[in-house]
Amino acid sequence: MIEIVFATNNPNKLIEVQAQLPQGIRLISLGEIGCTEDIPETQNTIEGNAIQKANYIKSNYNLDCFADDTGLEVLSLNGAPGVYSARYAGPQKNAEANIEKLLSELKNKPNRKAQFKTVIALHFKGKLITFEGICKGEITHEKTGFGGFGYDPIFRPIGKTQTFAEMPLKEKTIIGHRGLAIVQLIAFFNKNK
Repeated sequence: MIEIVFATNNPNKLIEVQAQLPQGIRLISLGEIGCTEDIPETQNTIEGNAIQKANYIKSNYNLDCFADDTGLEVLSLNGAPGVYSARYAGPQKNAEANIEKLLSELKNKPNRKAQFKTVIALHFKGKLITFEGICKGEITHEKTGFGGFGYDPIFRPIGKTQTFAEMPLKEKTIIGHRGLAIVQLIAFFNKNK
């Protein structure tokens, strides 16, 4: 049995990731290790934030762990909101406000191409490894669906008719950015048990 800390305070992420993991890998939440503080995310790249969070848990709790960071990169906004996706409309990290701001900024832009990018940084047996997942798609003109979280109601993957918020979790997991990065993480664990 591999037990590993997932450095996130987002319960939706914990559920989404644990659902993908095979038997024999159990996620430990930050609450279970007594980590109640906000983990710093002060880097200017998605990869940098994932590494910073994993390093924080490793150096403060000395536990094997992984952390992820995700950003929505919109082509016509030069990659914004990117690393600032969670706090795009301000430090309060309000998903509704972030969506409204993004839709407003895209109002007169014909190119709505975007991609979600997730980077996972893993500390395991003395090594730091990163994995990256990208899901390309477009930003819709309005919100649809009630599932998921964050920008899911306005992101439609290429070749799909539904936004992430309209899809069953299982489908989102298979094609989504975090799911693609987690597949690499699982492959790593299977090889290094």
